[in-house]
Amino acid sequence: MSKVVLKSEDISKMYRLGLVSTKTLSHDLNRWWSRVRGKEDPYLKIGESNDRSKKGDSEYVWALKDINFEINQGESVGIVGRNGAGKSTLLKILSRVTQPTTGSLKVKGRIASLLEVGTGFHPELTGRENIFLNGSILGMRKKEITRKLDEIIDFSGVERYIDTPVKRYSSGMYVRLAFAVAAHLESEIMIVDEVLAVGDAEFQKKCLGKMGQVSSNEGRTVLFVSHNMAAVQSLCTKGMLMQFGQIKEFGNTNEVIRSYLKSGSVSDGSLIRDLTNAHRSAGKGNIIKKIWIENASGEIVNHLMMGESFSVKFYFESPDPIANLLVGFGIENELGYRVSSLNNEIAGTGAYSLMNSGTATLKVEDPNFIEGDYFISVSIVSNQNEWIDYIEQAYSFNIQEADVYGTGKLISSSQGIVYMKGNVLVH
Repeated sequence: MSKVVLKSEDISKMYRLGLVSTKTLSHDLNRWWSRVRGKEDPYLKIGESNDRSKKGDSEYVWALKDINFEINQGESVGIVGRNGAGKSTLLKILSRVTQPTTGSLKVKGRIASLLEVGTGFHPELTGRENIFLNGSILGMRKKEITRKLDEIIDFSGVERYIDTPVKRYSSGMYVRLAFAVAAHLESEIMIVDEVLAVGDAEFQKKCLGKMGQVSSNEGRTVLFVSHNMAAVQSLCTKGMLMQFGQIKEFGNTNEVIRSYLKSGSVSDGSLIRDLTNAHRSAGKGNIIKKIWIENASGEIVNHLMMGESFSVKFYFESPDPIANLLVGFGIENELGYRVSSLNNEIAGTGAYSLMNSGTATLKVEDPNFIEGDYFISVSIVSNQNEWIDYIEQAYSFNIQEADVYGTGKLISSSQGIVYMKGNVLVH
């Protein structure tokens, strides 16, 4: 029988925008009088959903609302969602950094949290001293830390600087040491928030391997927040999709990833998507306005057959002229893996010096994508590699299975990500 180590019961967290507390005597008195009378906080009734795309009328916002779940020992759970969905707030409550406004949390075992780079580190202490400090904060005894010390230092890869104050560490060295401490000390639950965004490729691979090891081999529970869908898929046995401070979906990892990617794409049947209010992954301005797909006949579509040529187009408009423009397109499959990408510099057309507006076009001739759902990411970058505008999964489209070889057999996603154009001969 599975052992439940984390159980959330109707957890909610409310914040007043711009303030730490109510900051008014009347509000504080109202809350105090309600508690004396055994009644509900009156300001809990006026809180609004955590939808950052809308202005709203109330200054009280539910960062989390009615969160319920159970996580068993040894499970690794990937938590995904757009920026502002409530992921980090949930992890802070699970790590006891902050308390929920309402609801309760039941935890069995010690928790090791890595919420931010160097959480619990003192900049004036050396790396070695911070290992003992951080371990003590996590509830470990000195003997436990000493036993694991060499292993922690070796994993971190900063042995040469272990007796140097961590204030002189780079952000990469900081996070290496912080992750090494959290991963090696003997806690039952490990919580990791976006640690892979800082480290290099070698360290990211090392982190994923270690988290997989502590989950599958050591029976520890891992909660992992990331925007890297490939990492979530390879590591996690379950997925949790958060949206506007609520759990939208909890269960099979692949299904959760598909739902997450589709949540930011065309979902209302529109063939031309308005990107004015779309979430920007990078950039200084709201430049890219609309995106659509045309087939070889020039018709606007979002369904294609395998092997059918198509064009992706987006319209941009800037208040100031854009010089030395680099336009990029990326295509991801339904699990978020990048299938291919192209920009005008790689294609050999060079950087454009355009005025305030224009339409960028990517022509895809005879594509060999397998049937399934795909997503298009678009970007505008200066020739100094400065992001002007970047939207991930700006548009979704579907490719339907077809008899691309003319043999009477349909090709489906069981064949892979792309289909090969060639012959199979036996001599």
